[in-house]
Amino acid sequence: MRQSCSVPAWWQRVGARGLRLVLVAACWAVIAPVAHAGLEEGRVKAQACLACHGADGNSALPGIPSLAGQPRQFLVTALFMFREGRRQSEQMAPFASQLSNADLNDLAQFFAAQKLAAPVRQSSDEALARGKQLTTANNCMACHTPTLVGQQHIPRLAGQRSDYLLAQLKAFKAGQRGDLDGTMTSAAQALRDEDLAPLADYLANLAVP
Repeated sequence: MRQSCSVPAWWQRVGARGLRLVLVAACWAVIAPVAHAGLEEGRVKAQACLACHGADGNSALPGIPSLAGQPRQFLVTALFMFREGRRQSEQMAPFASQLSNADLNDLAQFFAAQKLAAPVRQSSDEALARGKQLTTANNCMACHTPTLVGQQHIPRLAGQRSDYLLAQLKAFKAGQRGDLDGTMTSAAQALRDEDLAPLADYLANLAVP
């Protein structure tokens, strides 16, 4: 039987938007000590990540994202969300729960410095054209930058595995994935189910400049 828990009165007054702002502030406090982040320290700590995410952060496993070349702040934010239980993952939770703030920054520093491998094209011209149209129509570039390489806490989409992108779009659309500020949940819910795969395929086929 699921046990109920009481919610403090101050928590109820804050509301969903307020809770997101509190989470953002906490995450930024973790990111702040960037001067202490170390590339070599991150390289050592990343050994536990490489079996899944690839020796240089380029994943070769289905459903596992490539971390190479992701914005440093995004990587810290993602690890923070896993550590705090705001993103759920059976694989990531046991690892992230043991990370200190310094670990988050060191790991992010290492993976952000790795070079993303060039994508291997697997989609037809027609499919890619449809994906490009969807990317433009939904203004993905407004947040993820014109080249879709991400910025600050916003991830790089270009060259990411299509199966991973598709899974995340489905999770956002279903409201099943943790979202720092709610932006992606709103964006994904505006998409039709049949648009998710073409969009993911197009993004996966984009090379990083």
